[in-house]
Amino acid sequence: EWPIVRRVIHATADFDFAGKNKIIFHKDAVMNGINALKEGCSIVVDVNGVIGGMNKQNPKDFGNKVICNISDPDIAEQAKKENKTRSQMSMRVTASEMNGGIVAIGNAPTALLEVIQMISEGIAKPALVVGIPVGFIAAAESKDKLQTASVPFITNIGRKGGSSCAASIVNALYKLLRESS
Repeated sequence: EWPIVRRVIHATADFDFAGKNKIIFHKDAVMNGINALKEGCSIVVDVNGVIGGMNKQNPKDFGNKVICNISDPDIAEQAKKENKTRSQMSMRVTASEMNGGIVAIGNAPTALLEVIQMISEGIAKPALVVGIPVGFIAAAESKDKLQTASVPFITNIGRKGGSSCAASIVNALYKLLRESS
């Protein structure tokens, strides 16, 4: 777990991630994440900023598809029709890609809450949920709720987080995978 925490601190220059905003790991989180990446899983992210922070070579080397459709105009239109946020809708339409994959959310608490709802409905079963959205509205609450979900997770306490945190966690999992190979 420490290599992941260290990577988040390095990405954010914020030592709180080892202290009061500490990162919380489900007991199977690291192994599930490494195994899913090794098996070529999809990585579903909430915003393009997560992709921007990821090492681009890693998904290529392991055959992982990174999916972010938040900017898709069809998502915006469908979200309006269903009275959901774009973040919620972008998660909802990628349900099948989540199965056995990794969901990495660094920006939108509504996306994390939607994923948790989809897990409880039985329509998504990710190998790992990295839920570390940033913000004042529902960020801390969504992370608390993630800790009650029936899938492995990596999250933190409080309002801090962000795309750089989510990307650094995925990058750290890739580094651990490379070291274990």
